[in-house]
Amino acid sequence: MLLFKYLSSPVYKLRNIYKEQKHHISMEIKYSETIEFERELSKLDKIVIDFSQILNKLNIKYVFVSGYVSILFGRNRTSEDVDLIIEKINFEKFQKLWKELYSKFECLNTEDVKEAYEKYLLDNISIRFARKKLYVPNIEIKFPHIELNECDAIALNERKKVILNKNIFYISPIELQIAFKLFLGSEKDIEDARYLYKLFKKELNKEILTQFCQKLKIVEVSDRYLK
Repeated sequence: MLLFKYLSSPVYKLRNIYKEQKHHISMEIKYSETIEFERELSKLDKIVIDFSQILNKLNIKYVFVSGYVSILFGRNRTSEDVDLIIEKINFEKFQKLWKELYSKFECLNTEDVKEAYEKYLLDNISIRFARKKLYVPNIEIKFPHIELNECDAIALNERKKVILNKNIFYISPIELQIAFKLFLGSEKDIEDARYLYKLFKKELNKEILTQFCQKLKIVEVSDRYLK
């Protein structure tokens, strides 16, 4: 299994334009062991922050992955959901999480906590939570599928800390995010990968990025799109 420990790097200041509702906001990103920046929050950001506060409170390890990562850093595209991987927890701890979540959210799949745990999460089926009486945006939650998807385990174990407007949450390592998006291969996914690569080009660990691409057997694809 590939698990990588990231070395500390100098702090870089990146300039980017965050686009939302036709507004252009200058965004300065500080990149080191932590990625820190401030900007106007979107609806996706707000649900991510509220959700992560509950996970942080319960000391549950988690990581936000997929499309939200590029949107977080200014990619101008829409999304109605956010993908979230949480560590595999027992039913007792899941009940505590369920209770905390229901103070602000509701599950779109089922109202039964036991069914959500046993017939969805343990069976590698995601569950979705949205704010009460709303369907979008929503958070799609799953346990890491270690046997079939090693990337889930790597994303969780090597997650990157983000501080957005002083709110703390965790995302997939940028190198893994780029490689996995190229692996998915749709036009949207490839543009997500290219966006992140261009934004963080100076900060990326190129050796680790290459290892991820080799693992996913997309070296030729990465050579084609990341030049």
